[in-house]
Amino acid sequence: MKIGLVLSGGGMRGAAHIGAIKALEEHGIYPTHIAGTSAGAIVGALYASGYNWDDILRFFKSISILDITKYAIRKPGILDADKFYNNFKTYFSEDDFSILKKDLQITATNILNGDLMVFKEGELIKPILASAAFPGVFSPVKINDSYYVDGGTLNNFPVELLKKQCDIIIGIYVNGFETIDIKELKHSHHVAERAFKLKSVREDYMKFKTCDLVVCPKGLDKFGTFDKKNLKHIFDIGYNATIEALKTFEITKNTNT
Repeated sequence: MKIGLVLSGGGMRGAAHIGAIKALEEHGIYPTHIAGTSAGAIVGALYASGYNWDDILRFFKSISILDITKYAIRKPGILDADKFYNNFKTYFSEDDFSILKKDLQITATNILNGDLMVFKEGELIKPILASAAFPGVFSPVKINDSYYVDGGTLNNFPVELLKKQCDIIIGIYVNGFETIDIKELKHSHHVAERAFKLKSVREDYMKFKTCDLVVCPKGLDKFGTFDKKNLKHIFDIGYNATIEALKTFEITKNTNT
């Protein structure tokens, strides 16, 4: 049985993906195909490479985003996405999709022509960096002759990539949208981030019905995209929400590959 796992973007809220993976495996569910965007691309690539949930959580904890050595110089961004290459190279024996143990597809947005690009073969790390390059914060990533930014700009929940390949599709959506109080918008980046989410969230919710199971943990909206202080709490929210969702999910037999 081919089981697809769709992992949305969400910044550090992507730690909830890791909790979800732990819960799925505890129920004998081992995805064979993965589609991910942004944080989902990072988690998906590490998982597809064979790392277990605690290794992936350790990776998230180890990344120092506000590292002065990674500031962008003469590039359009605060942080130079390319300077995170070595953080990923440590985890991948070879920089190529061919080393992965699970089928993986990740999305990124071509900032020059506005097209959505799906990466599934060839070099691996730059597409991951591109998929997670939050516009305005990280510099665009050059791949061949084009430049790419966050895949969530055009497709934050790429369910359609797995529809023809998988018997079952499980979606983990960590970019939930809840009504908030104006007091929660304390800084300009909070307003920008929420505005950025408005259109994509509506489009993403429409895709939920195409999944066999969707886990959309409540309470993640209060954590910022770059919030590293609450990774374990975010992880626990993803884990508990998935455990709860699996109580009514009966298609679990023959899923252990």
